[in-house]
Amino acid sequence: MKAFALAIVVLAGSTGLAAAQDVAAGETSFKKCQACHAVGENAKNKVGPELNGLDGRHSGSVEAYKYSDANKNSGITWNEKEFLDYIKDPKAKIPGTKMVFAGIKNEKEAKSLWMFLAQFKADGAKK
Repeated sequence: MKAFALAIVVLAGSTGLAAAQDVAAGETSFKKCQACHAVGENAKNKVGPELNGLDGRHSGSVEAYKYSDANKNSGITWNEKEFLDYIKDPKAKIPGTKMVFAGIKNEKEAKSLWMFLAQFKADGAKK
């Protein structure tokens, strides 16, 4: 019984470690995005909108950012599924978007990037 309890503790700890590694990998992947996007406290719009509070946000809704009509009218509410579909080929997901990015085809990398972005609340603080 003690061995079983120890196994559960080890598994729980390794799951937390894996999630932390995924977020760290996502932060590294975000370097591809930093030229156009910002996230975190004091994030401002750049060539692209700031990405705080992305999870649950409607596409085309960041104040003071001039979106393409395609993005504003896409009807997307960002979540992991929508993001993963979008980030692999932005122009295919939203034809007419002004986002110029080839995409991230590697699913593991894209999921790690989502985990990194999803940790930021709308005010830039981490959840």
